[in-house]
Order: sequence, then C-alpha cells, then structure tokens
Amino acid sequence: MTLVRLGYVAMSMELKNASPSKTMTFSQFETYDDREAAIRKLERIALENLHNTLRILKHNAATKIHFYRLSSRLIPLANHEELADWNYMPPLKEALQEIGDFVKKHQLRIDFHPDHFVLINSMKKHVLKDAVTTLKMHYLLLKSMKLDPTHRCVMHVGGNYKDTEKSLERFVENWMFVPHPIQKMMMLENDDTSFTLEDTLYLCEKLGVPLVFDYHHHLAHHINANWEDHWERVISTWSQSPLPIKMHISSPKSEKAFRHHADYVDVNMFFEFLKNIKGSVPQIDCMIEAKRKDEALLQLMREIKSREDVEIIDGSSFYLK
Repeated sequence: MTLVRLGYVAMSMELKNASPSKTMTFSQFETYDDREAAIRKLERIALENLHNTLRILKHNAATKIHFYRLSSRLIPLANHEELADWNYMPPLKEALQEIGDFVKKHQLRIDFHPDHFVLINSMKKHVLKDAVTTLKMHYLLLKSMKLDPTHRCVMHVGGNYKDTEKSLERFVENWMFVPHPIQKMMMLENDDTSFTLEDTLYLCEKLGVPLVFDYHHHLAHHINANWEDHWERVISTWSQSPLPIKMHISSPKSEKAFRHHADYVDVNMFFEFLKNIKGSVPQIDCMIEAKRKDEALLQLMREIKSREDVEIIDGSSFYLK
C-alpha cells in the first residue's frame, strides 16, 4: 500500500491573526530617520512572523497535519541590496531554534518555495547573484533551525526566454555558481507555461536534483500528455533523498482560468493521479496549493473519508488500498 500525506502552504485559514508573512516595504523603511530603529522594526516583524509560524505548526500538530510549506517572507527585506550589511540571524536565533525543536519533536516535514523572481537561468548576472543570495537565506534559516537542509527548497526552472533548449542549458551553466550546500537543498518543479515535465526531468537527471511533480501544471502545459510514461523516472530522481517523494496538487479555478488555483481540491482529479501511482512508492507527500490552504486540506480529507479505496490514518494521512 502507498501512504499519502497531505500538506498546505504558509497561511492557515483556521487560525486568526497568524500571518507568517507580515512585511515592511523599502519605501516604508526609508521613512525612518534612524536607520537602526528601522532595522529593529524589521527584526520585530520577523520575530512576529516566526511566532506565528510556530503557532501554525502547533495547530498542524494538533490537527495531525505533518507537512507544511514555510513562508519565504519570514524576514522582510532580508535580501534587499541596501540592507546587505544587516546581520539578521542573531536576534532570530532562539525563535528559529524553537521552531526546529518543535518540528523534530513532532516529526513534521517542512520546506520552502522561493518567489518566482529567483531565477537561476537568468541571462543577467545580477539576477543570478540575487537568486543565490535569496537561496542562501533559506539555507541559513534551515541551518538555524538545526534541520538538515537537503531537499527542503523547491523552485521552478525559471524563464523560458522564447528558447527552451538554450534556457535549460543556461540553467546547467549557471548551476556551477550555486554553492554545493545550496545545490543539495534544491528540488525542481515542472511549471504551467515554460518547462514541461520532460524538460524538468532533463535537468533533474543531469544535475542530480529531485523532481517535484505538479499534476495541475502538467495538465495545463505538456507535450506528452501521458505523464505515467515518465513516472519511474520521476521516482528515480528521489533515489538519493532522505525524504519521501513529493508532489503538488491543486485544481483549476475554471476551464477559462485553467492555470489559476481553485479554492479547494477536486477529489476526483486527485484520485485520477493517485490510482496511477498506487503501489509505485511506499509514501508520497502531497502539497496542496489551493487558495483556502488548510481549510482546503480538511475539506479534502472529509471527502476522502467517504471513499472505499482508502484506509484513513489520521487528520491528513491515508493508505491507498
């Protein structure tokens, strides 16, 4: 049997006043006459984000949700070029350690998904440099939590620039500028407009990076519709990972807005995928990318509980019979 575990992204709809992504714009930062006072304000916001992250993780543990994507906006302006001299880690050390301790105690899986502007295959050197800086921040956050960073950060391949082949090769070329510990942190995901499952598999196999299969993205953008033909290759990219295979699940908002994520997950669409992979892996962790976050996860579990082809384990996990 295959164990399926569900997770969700960043924000909880069940908890009130618990945003882990509160921020300050650089324009707001510049309104402060005292730069040190502005930096202290940034640190207070970051600490509030980390406090809310721990609240969400406690909510997840109580609800038996074992998989969660951290916000990539925990530390506002951490990567801004005008704040390159700001050593933001020391004041956050205790809060980060507390999160790491809780994650380990409750055996939770957490990871990151940096924003779309993190482009390894950019044609512009400063964009690549900024991308590495942002990835380094994610790495340092995980290290400060005392968690193994291996395969904890998923990203898209990047820009297509109207030439798929050259853009893929540029990713390979620029990969050498990414420090090895950060390379080990990475996973790649097929997207809905630029790089298909086959394109992303090419990179993952060439660079030794796990592939996070996004089923919705594949339905929106593919050359070969039969993703099942490549499933064994997807599994193989995870052969050296300490973590179970991971995928993304979401549903189209509508036929017209097919690429947009719906509020909830279509249970039938999800099981169209699951019935094809049943028995191929011992476990698969499925990150729900729905607008209603944990509410969508809980709604999906309510629908799954009525099915006869599953064995429910807890609030977010089940076996495929």
